Amino acid sequence: MANEETVEESEVQAGKEALAGEEGYADDSAVQEIGNEAYAELAPAEKLAIAEAKAAEYLEGWQRARAEFANARKRLERERGEARRNATIDVVGRLLPILDDFERAMESVPGNIANDSWFEGVALVYRKLTSILDNVNIERIEAVGQPFDPNLHEAVLQEESDEYESGVVVRELQTGYRLNDRVIRPAMVVVAA
Repeated sequence: MANEETVEESEVQAGKEALAGEEGYADDSAVQEIGNEAYAELAPAEKLAIAEAKAAEYLEGWQRARAEFANARKRLERERGEARRNATIDVVGRLLPILDDFERAMESVPGNIANDSWFEGVALVYRKLTSILDNVNIERIEAVGQPFDPNLHEAVLQEESDEYESGVVVRELQTGYRLNDRVIRPAMVVVAA
């Protein structure tokens, strides 16, 4: 009798090994769920059903893991883009006072110096700086003649104006800048009363 049990166990093991190479084979966990002896007594159609259920479970797990990976990759790309924008905004925010100084210097240069070659070099440096800002999509906020927008403009004064109606920007005291929809620095303006 012990010999018969050994034969049955060896037949089950041989059957498992034979099925191991076949697609859809129910792994050991499926066999353990119902027991070795009970699995051995199952009809091939029942074994196939168990294997298909396990395959469906594995497919679902694989699809879920794949979707989670795709979502993680998208989230990482969004975070990288946001970090790049934040770094750009930080650097540009530090450069804006220098740009303001250049603009004030360019506006107040005496006529006799405007034709000197060294001033042309200074003007070239200014153009390079503005070109760099253009290349990273930094744009000036339009102010004069525009309706006052507290998201884009910082009003510091109000004055009467014959040219503009109330609530419209009359003068710009300091240029504002933005990167896409994010304001780096609002334009400091005077608004018509």
